Amino acid sequence: MVTHGRSSATKVTDPPPPVPPPGKWQPAKVVEVRPETATAKTFRLELDRTADYIAGQHYVLRLSAPDGYTAQRSYSVASAPDGSKEIELTVERLEEGEVSTFLHDEVVVGDDLEVRGPIGGWFVWRGDTPALLIGGGSGVVPLMAMLRLARHTDRSELVRLVVSARSPDDLYYAAEVPGPETAVVYTRRVPEDWPRPAGRLTKGDLPSPVSAATTAYVCGSSGFADAATDLLRGAGVPEERIRVERFGPTR
Repeated sequence: MVTHGRSSATKVTDPPPPVPPPGKWQPAKVVEVRPETATAKTFRLELDRTADYIAGQHYVLRLSAPDGYTAQRSYSVASAPDGSKEIELTVERLEEGEVSTFLHDEVVVGDDLEVRGPIGGWFVWRGDTPALLIGGGSGVVPLMAMLRLARHTDRSELVRLVVSARSPDDLYYAAEVPGPETAVVYTRRVPEDWPRPAGRLTKGDLPSPVSAATTAYVCGSSGFADAATDLLRGAGVPEERIRVERFGPTR
């Protein structure tokens, strides 16, 4: 996915289960590139070794120039863990983004990149507990890994995804997101005959009630994450059951 730069704030106080160490840098061959929106692409990468990650984790991707200059950014994994050597990263093109513009404008199938990971132990879902997923814009990317995992393992009853996008043109994974376990909120423009008017996420967009066993995962810009967290509190979700990942301006 895209991270526009990554910082995370987690509201969970219980110690997380152990996660594998991130490992060393390894080659990653681009085996597929596909558009998600006018400004976002998904890059499917084949790694040297099995991609042993948990839904919600991210990899650091590094670019190296012939003169030795390097640039790197962190991107969340959008694909569900499947025991293969492949991962999918969805990257939003930022006009001043050193890494994202190169990936969008230059990288093609067959190119070789470098990655290190997986990284992250708090904002993860192992696929065996109830989860409420709330994503804004590109923040849906790590949540998509969780939704895909639930669907691939026939555990869709465990998850509910609420995703906020400006318009249908800005919705990532538009052909895949819709389903009985998902809801889409458009903030600026809605499709014809859409049942909900355009507007920001509200408490009424959240499933009700939220069971006491549910962990909420919120991902998006700092403003979106704060607003969604307030809605969850208002819906009665305990502070210790809310996990938040914020994306900042790093390119």
